[in-house]
Amino acid sequence: MARIGGRNSFVAWLAGLGCAAVLGTLVVLVAPAIPAAVTLVGDTLRGTEAVPAFVPSPAATADDTSTPECRALYTEALWSELTQRVGGDPQQSSDAPSTTAVGLADALAPSVRVTCVFTGTNAGRIVTTVSEVADDAATIARTALVADGFSCAASGGGVDCSRTIDGVVEEDVVRDGLWVTTIFDGWQPDSYTARMAQQLW
Repeated sequence: MARIGGRNSFVAWLAGLGCAAVLGTLVVLVAPAIPAAVTLVGDTLRGTEAVPAFVPSPAATADDTSTPECRALYTEALWSELTQRVGGDPQQSSDAPSTTAVGLADALAPSVRVTCVFTGTNAGRIVTTVSEVADDAATIARTALVADGFSCAASGGGVDCSRTIDGVVEEDVVRDGLWVTTIFDGWQPDSYTARMAQQLW
């Protein structure tokens, strides 16, 4: 190929090296952000984006036909999974916790924020209650639940306990002034309680 008149090979090489150095610098600067970008894209594709934090309304009653408090407890993906099986929104009320632990409700003296009941169109039922409790409730709950046959483990400064009787599973999480108790009867979505925790804590 004929050489272009007036072109200096040394200057061309120098310009090429400069461009390569700039590109290398940009790669080094961008590299730390790659894992965060991959996580963001993955969460978006999985539909796990969070909805606004749980903000209870004092209007939650047994005959309330809307379910804003229940909706605020769940990620988009979990809410979709639950309501599709139910065929609509859950029943929302201010009913007391449905715990099978003897004397636990009396010991914790909960102030109920909301109770959400999901009943599958074919089979299965989930009852979850979120209540406010005293700051030392985790210690009281662990003692009472272990004595009643629950398996317990530390959870974010609180306690996470569970027990299965005749195929019915109960999970109780007491942490940071909240008590979340759930009864799974014939239906237990994967990581249900952990996914709720994303919204509550």
